[in-house]
Amino acid sequence: MNDTQQTRLAREAGQRLLAEHMSEDPFAAAFKATRMPMLITDPRQDDNPIIFCNNAFCQLSGYSEEELIGRNCRLLQGTDTDPEAIAKIRQAIAAKADLSIDILNYRKDGSPFWNALFVSPVRNEAGEVIYFFASQLDFTNIKSKEAELARARHIAEEEVADRTADLTNALKAKTLLVHEVDHRVKNNLLTIASIVKLQARMSEDDTARKTLRSVLNRVEALSTVQRKLLNDDDVGHFDVADFAQELVHDLVSALRRSDIRVTTDLHEVVVPAAKASPIALVVNELIGDAVRRGLGDGGGEIHLEVRRLNGHFLIRVSDTVSPVEADREEQAFSAMMLETSARQLGAKIEKTVEGHRTDVRVTLLVDEHKD
Repeated sequence: MNDTQQTRLAREAGQRLLAEHMSEDPFAAAFKATRMPMLITDPRQDDNPIIFCNNAFCQLSGYSEEELIGRNCRLLQGTDTDPEAIAKIRQAIAAKADLSIDILNYRKDGSPFWNALFVSPVRNEAGEVIYFFASQLDFTNIKSKEAELARARHIAEEEVADRTADLTNALKAKTLLVHEVDHRVKNNLLTIASIVKLQARMSEDDTARKTLRSVLNRVEALSTVQRKLLNDDDVGHFDVADFAQELVHDLVSALRRSDIRVTTDLHEVVVPAAKASPIALVVNELIGDAVRRGLGDGGGEIHLEVRRLNGHFLIRVSDTVSPVEADREEQAFSAMMLETSARQLGAKIEKTVEGHRTDVRVTLLVDEHKD
């Protein structure tokens, strides 16, 4: 088989893979949009070629999609790539086993980078390996902090391992590949959160540290979403009330104030998984707004409500706090996040302020149909 035929077969395999998943599938969308470099190979074809990769992988490697499709991942290896690491990768592929390894790779222009590589086999219902899924993390700039990075990755992988047994039944509810992508996205979010947390602790600049903690807050909210989706028996759907209760508990507990009174009125509202992430950001921004306006400084009262309303459902956060001067930039960014997420959901936001009491109501349609 010549190179042209092999490239054609690899591209056709990738097109078939994309055709199997709807464009609104949250996991497929995450694969394409995430800044974490990811790719899929087909071991059933000669030399296990790449059949699909996202834009982040093209940017990392310096190769275009046309140059990558049909090629084996060894094109990233170079002069100083550790032969032992290469051997471990080959052994894992041959054994059809999971692998995480740090390896020195090279871009198209010959420049080296340290790559935290994760590889997982994807099996069909018969147990046959039909794809290999791989994600990469360029940690060249923090190579000197290798021990901290290894510890963060170890913690993330331990948590993934603890969830593996619980995921078995959940994986049957969706196509096998979609679940494997979601599994890896969760792992990557945990790794990213660990790295951001480490950088925030090391930073001596107050502004940078505040910005990193703001990013970490939202990454952890999305990580909670992924964990809820994976642990739920029906992974195609998402219980807003269950998530909201855990999020408000985590955020308020982190403040470590005894003068905060939390009340809830939560009723099960199940929505498609495609809406999970924007809904999570809506709840996170509403609670975070109350914290910034005074809840985190002087305490106060906060009430969280989730319920159905005649074909719609309501997310309501009301608070009574003694106001403090909030960071204008953070307030503006939070408002933009809230408005963007609400627009994505087709939701309506109503806000009323009476003295020190603020009440925000977000209403949107309940999607009753199954994905």
